[in-house]
Amino acid sequence: MPQVMVVARNFMDMVAALPAAKLDMLYDSAFICEAVLRSFPPLAKKYVIQMLYVSAPMPAAAMQEWVLDEYASKHKVAIDRLLQLRVFVEVRDRRKEVSYKMNNKFQANMQKYLVSGGCLPREPLPISVTGRLPTLVELENYALDQWEERGVDPTDLISFLLELSFHTQGAAYSLSTLTEVQRVAIMDLMELGLVKLQQGIVVVETNFRLYAYSASKLHCEILRLFSRVEYQLPNLIVGAITKESLYGAFDNGITAEQIISFLQQNAHPRVIDKIPIVPENVTDQIRLWENDRNRVEMVLSHVYEDFPSKDMFEQCCDHARDNGYLLWEDAKKMRLIVNAEFHQEMREFLRRQR
Repeated sequence: MPQVMVVARNFMDMVAALPAAKLDMLYDSAFICEAVLRSFPPLAKKYVIQMLYVSAPMPAAAMQEWVLDEYASKHKVAIDRLLQLRVFVEVRDRRKEVSYKMNNKFQANMQKYLVSGGCLPREPLPISVTGRLPTLVELENYALDQWEERGVDPTDLISFLLELSFHTQGAAYSLSTLTEVQRVAIMDLMELGLVKLQQGIVVVETNFRLYAYSASKLHCEILRLFSRVEYQLPNLIVGAITKESLYGAFDNGITAEQIISFLQQNAHPRVIDKIPIVPENVTDQIRLWENDRNRVEMVLSHVYEDFPSKDMFEQCCDHARDNGYLLWEDAKKMRLIVNAEFHQEMREFLRRQR
């Protein structure tokens, strides 16, 4: 792929400047894919639509013939932008001829979007919540104070802001389907007052049991972000902080420190004067589970071996490497491991080689 110098003159330039791995992570969201597609010049949009159901790489020379010579400069601008944002990935064959293939995640999400349409996964909130929403002026003033130089991961922030562009300003949304909004979104929504618990309702015991003195279903959904809610009485939510519930929170971008801070800030008045407010064995274990979770990353994969020839093995390695899903290779024993997400595509490639 050509090395393109990206100067961030606008929001999408900032997205294009992200490392390739982080940019690919953004395309897990269909909303991000749509926002990126909308930002493209008309010719780039046309190329995305034409390539949407094409699985094989398209030769660059063939794509050049799609436009008249007088539009060659616009063609180059469109291709450069598609490459910068990794919607197109450059592939080179053994003869060093260049082809373009659509990013697998982007392609899959846009295919689903085209078939089923897009709708925001949010549920209306009860009047008890919507009746105390901040005004648009309050939201604007809050945003001016919150979004500069927070020191957060650009990928998390960009993902949240792009999805936020599909919402109506000042509207309220339920947390029951907010799992894709990562730590910045969740914690800032809590601060906004849209999902903040009533002050002083949470009690955490040394046995990891959690009690919240509230009748709100919304509060129950918030606690489900990091704990296992067992039942809800008319004025009490009972749950437990477990390894499994915390792993779910960590997977959604919530950190141990955010969970501990949330429990401390919303402690019941009967425990607010205790030192520590949240039992030390609980906070230590939450941090320990986070450290354990971050030590090893499990990736589902497939092993390919018993290749009929060295040449076919090398072709498969090149194909997997060029498309970004080669995890490991052993040239001596002619074995390679590929991300399981792309197993079907790898099988199709092998079938074509035979």
